[in-house]
Amino acid sequence: MKFRFLLWALGLLMARASRNSPAFQQQLVDKDLTFQLQTADGKVARHYIVHGQRIRSARGAAQAPAFTIAFRDCAYGFATLQASNKQLAFMQGIQSKDIQIKGNPALVIWFQGLTRYLKPKKKA
Repeated sequence: MKFRFLLWALGLLMARASRNSPAFQQQLVDKDLTFQLQTADGKVARHYIVHGQRIRSARGAAQAPAFTIAFRDCAYGFATLQASNKQLAFMQGIQSKDIQIKGNPALVIWFQGLTRYLKPKKKA
């Protein structure tokens, strides 16, 4: 349940950033694609649609995503997406085959770059 909620919240944060953050919008220029995050068995999945410098999300699997990141299970996906060093957690997961990437790996790197814009702003 926590993993499902995290995927939903990620969609909400990206949708908000695509409306309000010029730096985030710049990352979406010339991107028109769908990607998804899911468990390896496909029981929990959410896809994200990038179109017109905006992102929206929907539950379930997409028809033909540009890339898919599949986590071993919900608990592992939640832990990886919440890790303090996400890049290291992803690399270790890929090496141990707990994370499988299907599709264009260059777009996965692009997606990981997007997540840095989703951090809450520090109060002065």
